[in-house]
Amino acid sequence: MKTLYVSQSDCYVSLRKEFLLVKRQDRILAEVQLPFLEQVLIFGKAQVTTQAIHACLSRNIPILYLSRMGFCYGRIIAIERGYRHLSRYQQELGWQQRLITARTIVAAKIKNARVFLQRQHRKHPTPSLQLAIDGLKHFVELTVKADKLEQLLGYEGTAANLYFQAWADCIENSNFIFFGRSRRPPGNPVNAMLSFGYQVLWNHLLTLIELQGLDPYQACLHQGSERHAALASDLIEEFRVPIVDSLVLYMINRRLIDVGEDFVFQNGGCFLNSSGRRKWLGAFVGRMEEFLSFDQGDFPRWHCLIDQVKKYKAFIYSPSNSYSPFLIR
Repeated sequence: MKTLYVSQSDCYVSLRKEFLLVKRQDRILAEVQLPFLEQVLIFGKAQVTTQAIHACLSRNIPILYLSRMGFCYGRIIAIERGYRHLSRYQQELGWQQRLITARTIVAAKIKNARVFLQRQHRKHPTPSLQLAIDGLKHFVELTVKADKLEQLLGYEGTAANLYFQAWADCIENSNFIFFGRSRRPPGNPVNAMLSFGYQVLWNHLLTLIELQGLDPYQACLHQGSERHAALASDLIEEFRVPIVDSLVLYMINRRLIDVGEDFVFQNGGCFLNSSGRRKWLGAFVGRMEEFLSFDQGDFPRWHCLIDQVKKYKAFIYSPSNSYSPFLIR
């Protein structure tokens, strides 16, 4: 999935023939061919010319505007990118089908978290990791029996707290301190990276959902609203650990990011600064372009996201065939 990230506020995007150019003053920092581009993510105060916007709209390339911290303000998409056809199928899903699918999504999230901790435990075994691994197994068993959505969300939240309590044992870089998950705002560099990563991944999934013609506001686990594309929130759950969490831990332990240089403390929280966002996005793109082996052949990690959205679309057309989640081994 070819994405143009513009993360520096003093840049602007312009058009030259079949290329989008990222410039700072008169200097060209990057250029991307439009035929190979699938979306544009603009962070902070970077500008896009009207000509560049028109070129993207004519090719169904969405432009997403995000804060420097990764919050999505809105998107520019072509008029024909509607989802009325599939929305009807999504709205016709029965309560039981929604609950079963929500169970599947939450169970997959917890299973992936457990496998992640098992991998860390094999490298550096600790009592806290083992306790979390055992606890997550218990929550998987509870999840598949949940008969109410509120109950399911409660299991998900408790399992997530248990998982993040063990995270400190996975960090090998003493400059990064982590006592648990904090959001809105993130309280430390680890949480800043996690929050930023989830937001970037969520926006990628939202684009893929719309490319497949699905209604992003109709979901099974989360409640949609005019401002909340709940289906992206559903489908991100099984990818949080294998994509974002694993990348954050890799960057910390390999010392690819620096507490003193790449973060800013403001408005009561901690956030990635310009250099931190550049490093994170560079590592993210590199990770997503790595090739993995699938039954159909070798594909970049992007294929996992695309494949899951397609699986969900197939489920919407034929709900009798249950949704199959993404699981790591």
